Amino acid sequence: MRLLVVGRLSGQLASAVKMAMAHGAKVNHVERADQATEQLRRGQGADLLMVDYQLDIAALIAANEAERITIPVVAFGVDADAREAAAAIKAGAKEFIPLPPDAELIAAVLSAVADDEKPMISADPSMKAVLQLADQVARSEASILVTGESGVGKEVMARYLHENSRRKERPFISVNCAAIPDNLLESELFGHEKGAFTGAVARRIGKFEEADGGTLLLDEISEMDARLQAKLLRAIQERVIDRVGGSKPVPVNIRIIATSNRDLSKAVAEGVFREDLLYRLNVVNLRLPSLRERPGDIGVLADHFIKKYADANGVPVRPMSAAARQAIVAHRWPGNVRELENAMHRAVLLAVGPEIDVDAIRLPDGQPLGGMGAAMMAGQAYEAPLGGVAARAAQAADAVTRSFVGQTVAAMEKTLILDTLTHCLGNRTHAANILGISIRTLRNKLNEYADEGAAIPAPQSGVSASGYAA
Repeated sequence: MRLLVVGRLSGQLASAVKMAMAHGAKVNHVERADQATEQLRRGQGADLLMVDYQLDIAALIAANEAERITIPVVAFGVDADAREAAAAIKAGAKEFIPLPPDAELIAAVLSAVADDEKPMISADPSMKAVLQLADQVARSEASILVTGESGVGKEVMARYLHENSRRKERPFISVNCAAIPDNLLESELFGHEKGAFTGAVARRIGKFEEADGGTLLLDEISEMDARLQAKLLRAIQERVIDRVGGSKPVPVNIRIIATSNRDLSKAVAEGVFREDLLYRLNVVNLRLPSLRERPGDIGVLADHFIKKYADANGVPVRPMSAAARQAIVAHRWPGNVRELENAMHRAVLLAVGPEIDVDAIRLPDGQPLGGMGAAMMAGQAYEAPLGGVAARAAQAADAVTRSFVGQTVAAMEKTLILDTLTHCLGNRTHAANILGISIRTLRNKLNEYADEGAAIPAPQSGVSASGYAA
């Protein structure tokens, strides 16, 4: 996680920087917005900009966008009132961090942007076989194609390969080919020269040059435009790139790892993916099994996420009950590890009593995971528990389920979002992580609910609800 802090380095900001570094962030600092854009042009990349709210955030974002630099911004400030924090959000900041810093909020913001702290955890034989192959090829220079369903951990595997390679001391740079528009992706990958297009006021270094000596991850490579595929093929074959508007090739020394949740052989047959590029990328293929295919991983991953989010939220680490373990193994997890992680985050916050029981494990729509549905999916006869804590949990789960009957999906979604936001003390980033949605989607929903007259929980920092929802 690379963090670029923009603003005067006061004592309170220095404390925030130390907290970010304690969570694994590599921090650079400049005082002025134009210095930030210049650093990014030169290839000193960042995953997140943390900008003083008193600076012109809108102008900074506009300057970056003119250079085809797309990096999220969070604002920070001392003694900012609701109006000033709301103005920073409206200017384009994704979140506001009040100073003095709150360790949990900084951790949540960093975790929302970075996936650095996602270790490769496995106990299932099918996954261990994939890891054994990964260990065999990690120290090679071969291009590797990592495939599998959405949420199985393809980027985690890419980071694992880099950390076990001979390039581990050099940069690991990730580009999501599906998240960047085609007209921006070429400049993002290869950089551009001054005057290459309107707004290109200086040379900009692209991700290939940022990753020089290290590893470049091309996430969801199947979404890349055919014209760019040809340019990528040349870069891989000849180890040189052409900046947009450039007149001479630039040598690069990188290792390529690509991921895809689509069948690239089928994409080749359909004429939307180059066959020669597939051969170059697919020197070694690591197919990650879905969570359904590796049930032995479900329990160990759940335990890892429970500890992770208990620590992050300052709550006790509760063990999972036997009934809850049966329920999570029976569930099909269509969202794979990502869905399991979000479910365990919710469970940590919703659990009551000494254990995490079935009723605390919820689907994104608020429906309970366990009980009769889980047993039926497992092909077992469902029997109601006879008494004690299990009986009370079953009764509570049944009461919650019955309360959903007669409600529309939209009403249930609204209840879940507002209840989660209340539980998170108004923290938008925490709530979005738990719900498994983007912060933008959450804010759009809150705008909608505010227009309907609903009371929107305000964050503890003192920022008004209307300020965030406006």
